Amino acid sequence: MSPREVAASYDRIAGRWSSERFDRQNGIAQHQRALAFLSASAGLALDVGCGGSGRIIDLLKSRGLEAEGIDLSAEMLRLARMRHPEVVFYHADICEWEPAKRYVFITAWDSIWHVPLAKQESVLTKLCSMLVQHGVFIFTAGGVDAPDEREDRHMGVPMYHASIGVLRILSVVHDAGCRLRHFEYDQHPEAHVYFVVQRT
Repeated sequence: MSPREVAASYDRIAGRWSSERFDRQNGIAQHQRALAFLSASAGLALDVGCGGSGRIIDLLKSRGLEAEGIDLSAEMLRLARMRHPEVVFYHADICEWEPAKRYVFITAWDSIWHVPLAKQESVLTKLCSMLVQHGVFIFTAGGVDAPDEREDRHMGVPMYHASIGVLRILSVVHDAGCRLRHFEYDQHPEAHVYFVVQRT
């Protein structure tokens, strides 16, 4: 699936993240752990694949950060702008987007794994390069040992997921000037992992 096709699928199901049944605590404890590595008390933060729930934007703002968001899905962004009209949002593909700013904190919670497998290394390198010195980056990935990609309909719409594998991820972020601060299989036995890295 292309990123445009992934966006079309998310357009169809965007309302799930705004419903009362959605767990707004999803990923929050992990972000709080990542924010603890941040020495800055203010600055610019970016939510990659921000979606429409606004929960991570809320957390970043409560920490004193100026939050921005980027997403492929026009419908997700419509919902995001309704919730946070004061926030800058970008309707763009992270693979192609060229930022004009640097960030003290970047989050890509459950989003990078939709990036085509062949582009994941370059996207990770780009996101690491967008951090200021000592900036922190939290992101999730498929916790697999070797590169893998798949398409399914487990969310009710066509969807694509991929991962370059845990060891390759660690190598890429190291080469991009970041160091690992935290790593966890946080939904074991599911192969869902998250990384906290910091630019040094």
